[in-house]
Amino acid sequence: MLDFFSPELGYPALFFLSFLAATILPLGSEWLLIAMVAGSFDPSSSVLIATAGNTLGACTTYFIGIWGGTYLIERVLRIDETSQKKAHHFYSKWGQWSLLLSWLPVIGDPLCLVGGIARVRFSFFFLLVLVGKFSRYAALTWLTLQAV
Repeated sequence: MLDFFSPELGYPALFFLSFLAATILPLGSEWLLIAMVAGSFDPSSSVLIATAGNTLGACTTYFIGIWGGTYLIERVLRIDETSQKKAHHFYSKWGQWSLLLSWLPVIGDPLCLVGGIARVRFSFFFLLVLVGKFSRYAALTWLTLQAV
């Protein structure tokens, strides 16, 4: 039986895992991208699909920031008060440009949430998050290709 997040399931699994990694579950999608690129999957397609899934997941978090209440933020997204405070502090120091770092572990999801709470213009939010997430996946793919 195949594991749902195995490389054998390919692009749909990569998209789904990348989406979830930016939303409600403490998952990482990098390992699957690396496994697929090291295997026989097209590097460009893999980067684009992982970027699309992770960016759309971040958009979900952004909209929860706009419309979600405490229950959604703390219970569904599991973003505790400490992480929220760190993200608010980081965001207040660096402003909207901090969204370029939405790919970072621990602080990335709360940054997207703060972007929604702060009502950052969606087109600007989307562009910054897309650039950050694409850059991360492209760099990981490049490093993987150098190693194989």
